[in-house]
Amino acid sequence: MKPTELLGETRAPDGTLIALTRQDREFIILAGGKPLMSSRMHGSEQALATFGCRYVPAEVARILVGGLGMGFTLRATLDILPPSASVVIAELIPAVIEWNHGPLGPLADHPLRDPRLRIALGDVAATIRAATGAFDAILLDVDNGPDAFTATGNASLYNDPGLASAFAALRPGGTLAVWSAWEDRKFEQRLKYAGFNVHVERVRARLESGGPRHTIFLGRKPASQTDQK
Repeated sequence: MKPTELLGETRAPDGTLIALTRQDREFIILAGGKPLMSSRMHGSEQALATFGCRYVPAEVARILVGGLGMGFTLRATLDILPPSASVVIAELIPAVIEWNHGPLGPLADHPLRDPRLRIALGDVAATIRAATGAFDAILLDVDNGPDAFTATGNASLYNDPGLASAFAALRPGGTLAVWSAWEDRKFEQRLKYAGFNVHVERVRARLESGGPRHTIFLGRKPASQTDQK
């Protein structure tokens, strides 16, 4: 077995140590010493974009992606969207952006180079709160799920006020898509309470080739009052 190489370290705003490592051809980002994501398993991150962008308009779509990670969700989002679309990527940790400009860039074919992209450095919750009817889809992959793991501040994205802000930030018919490592029935109920029509997809981490099952929560803002369920 080849040794693990430490490529970079930084700290999240709450002090959690974030590290980028490589073993042979596998890259791993760790939070507090625990694996947060791996370059070997990213199919469900790509599925987040596929399901989350299912109903975006063909023209002038505007998408918010929360959490850059290794760039797989962002790449899949850009591949789905037309040239007229615009995408905002919100990332809390500057080093993650640096890593995607550097050693992680080739993994997802350098998505940060796309001219449709704008980088918002900071808390995605702040970007959401500042928007009203601005996005056709909001894709969140900022933690291991609604039960925040990396940074305690992420919990504010998934509580009732956070979901109300996401609902307000979406255009009618827009979709909130949330990646999670596990199921969460209470979160499904919170989505419904916030006014979303809710659907849940369960996908493999490697899609067709298997791996653990991950969950994608999909909350669609009604296009009109008659669409409310």
